[in-house]
Amino acid sequence: MYRCEATSIEGFIQQIAVSFVLHGYRYFVVGRIPEGRDPKAVDAALIARYGLDISKWTRARRRKAGVASVQYLRHGRLFVLIATEGEHRFLERERVRDIREKPLVCFGYRISCYQRPTGRWHPSVQIAPRRFAILQRWFRRHALRQDETSLGRKLKSLPFAPFAAIVRQSVSLLGVVNRRRKRAGLPLVRGDQLRRKRRPVRVFPP
Repeated sequence: MYRCEATSIEGFIQQIAVSFVLHGYRYFVVGRIPEGRDPKAVDAALIARYGLDISKWTRARRRKAGVASVQYLRHGRLFVLIATEGEHRFLERERVRDIREKPLVCFGYRISCYQRPTGRWHPSVQIAPRRFAILQRWFRRHALRQDETSLGRKLKSLPFAPFAAIVRQSVSLLGVVNRRRKRAGLPLVRGDQLRRKRRPVRVFPP
């Protein structure tokens, strides 16, 4: 049975970035299931339409033959279909975007893909620009209004998995706070308040 319903946002983002984009999936569409429609019925229809319920060995043979692999993932009412290079009716029917050129933005995250000096493409997961701008304004406004312990807790409890780029964004927010507090002669927020290590999460129900 094809498993497609992620139990959490963090699991959804992890599956897209680590299991799909890292392994060559580039072309995607994002959709939202309207209220009143059964998400599981939509899952079944899309899985059947694009023939997704196949073994990994069949998928590997098709990729060698130049057929694109397609994956489907949903959390709540938001879903993503994403494919590798190759031929597939999904790529013919849908108006797909290339994640190397147009990042995938959902649930406050931004998933993109960059090329390393070795030539290999690698996923990057960040806080989406709009959400990050809101966070910057909040921490700038409250840097002098709250004590360092409260601000540290706020930074530590940011609702984003600490992927590498998100850790750098968190460090940037810490800098926003501490520059203001230093000028005001207030105690600084410690850097060890940040979440820096990400542990893989279970994507699908056990």
